[in-house]
Amino acid sequence: MAPETSAGSGSLRGPEGGAPSPPPGVELLWTGRVAEHAGDAMAHRRLLDAEESARLDAFHRPADREAFAVAHVALRRLLGARLGRAPEAVALAREPCGHCGGPHGRPVVPGTPVHFSLSHTSSTGSGLVLIALAPGRVGVDVEAVPRESTIADVAPQLHPRERTELAALPAADRPLAFTRCWTRKESLLKAAGVGLGGGLSLTYAGTGPHPATDTGWSLSDLPVDPGYAAAVAVRP
Repeated sequence: MAPETSAGSGSLRGPEGGAPSPPPGVELLWTGRVAEHAGDAMAHRRLLDAEESARLDAFHRPADREAFAVAHVALRRLLGARLGRAPEAVALAREPCGHCGGPHGRPVVPGTPVHFSLSHTSSTGSGLVLIALAPGRVGVDVEAVPRESTIADVAPQLHPRERTELAALPAADRPLAFTRCWTRKESLLKAAGVGLGGGLSLTYAGTGPHPATDTGWSLSDLPVDPGYAAAVAVRP
């Protein structure tokens, strides 16, 4: 992980062997494997604010605790470098939810032009973190490909066209297609600030090799490790 005053760079590699390039509208992408950064993040947990520290301590599973620490320490370093502040001096808040008005909308840095989104997965011995900074609303999501039982439980909540697409696929192709769809959909909802309650069945993101192009957002898949999928949504 980068020094506290540097934006740093991610650990994952794109298809050509270099760091993933941000799509248009995204200022910076940071991707990292939890196992490679957990020790440094936990050693620098002092950079977190009181709320983040309380959330960190509330995790029972070490894998969840480490993924949270990596994501939030990296976020503070990136925001601090972008804003010219010490990481621990970056104040975070939440906008009202765009769906229900509750105090759990998009996270923001009040009084600054920087928008950000972060996502992380956690499992013993693995896990990924994904962070984006942008001049406008942005949402990211990274997910591990789930078990078939999870897909069977969640797929009925998707858009009707997405359910039809999944049902038409061979069983072996369904898990990755579902995960692509889910990361696209969640990145859209996070960018809009409405969360999962804001329209899983209403928003069409697509399950195929390329995301939907008629969402009102610029939606892109991102290169990540095998067994995962990731996406970013930003205002065009």
